[in-house]
Amino acid sequence: MAPNPSRTAISATSQALRRCACSAQTMAPRRLVQATRKLSSSSTTRSPETPESASEQQQQERPRWSYTPERMKGPGFSINIVKKPSRTIWHNNEDPAKLDAMYNRLLGSKGPDMLPDEIKWLAVTHKSFDQGRRGFNTRLAYFGRLILSLETTRHIMINPAPARDSPSPDEFGREPFQHPALANVDKLQTRQPQDIVSKEKLTKLAIDVGLPEVVRWKPKMPENLEGSGLAVILNTSLFAIIGAISLQHGAEVAQKIVREKILRRLGA
Repeated sequence: MAPNPSRTAISATSQALRRCACSAQTMAPRRLVQATRKLSSSSTTRSPETPESASEQQQQERPRWSYTPERMKGPGFSINIVKKPSRTIWHNNEDPAKLDAMYNRLLGSKGPDMLPDEIKWLAVTHKSFDQGRRGFNTRLAYFGRLILSLETTRHIMINPAPARDSPSPDEFGREPFQHPALANVDKLQTRQPQDIVSKEKLTKLAIDVGLPEVVRWKPKMPENLEGSGLAVILNTSLFAIIGAISLQHGAEVAQKIVREKILRRLGA
């Protein structure tokens, strides 16, 4: 019997399809393994440096206080309408030697070495500088103010004010109440911590050590620094320096600094 050509063609086609399916099933895992090998090898190889990666590497080598991070910069324009362009011009100190000289006058010969460089700059940086993108001293000042207040109160309790003269005799012959239980009770203290470390006295101390020349801030009115809050900025920086010393070396060292370098200069 002669073979049917249509059946022969169908059988040949089905055999060819079966072979293609078998070969596809065997080749798919091999291709997957090869693709994963290529991905792993490409991940280990370093990509060529682009200008952006080179600039980021240069910024990482620079100290953090000296530049604004690129990812914190805006699109290059401001929505604020400046009424007086002259008020936008203000220059801050960028010389580390000038900053160390201020710490030397405030804390002594070992003052520049008491804090790391980043903390030294952070303690004199107000939040108005560079929109706060390089850090600011608000939290350090809050901590330092507590230490200064507690140490001042302790100083007042140890060194009370001199006793007043005895009051003149009463014209009606009255005498104050006396009782043995009240003999050892502390009398009311006339001096308060704010009388010793007032804002005006701390501002004068900051000016004497040269803090206005190194503090980093942006005044609202450069032609009127006092009206822009210079006294508050200087007080905040002094508090922040005390707080930074306490966090770096402990409360005992910070209290000693307050007694010897601040309260003694204020005449306490």
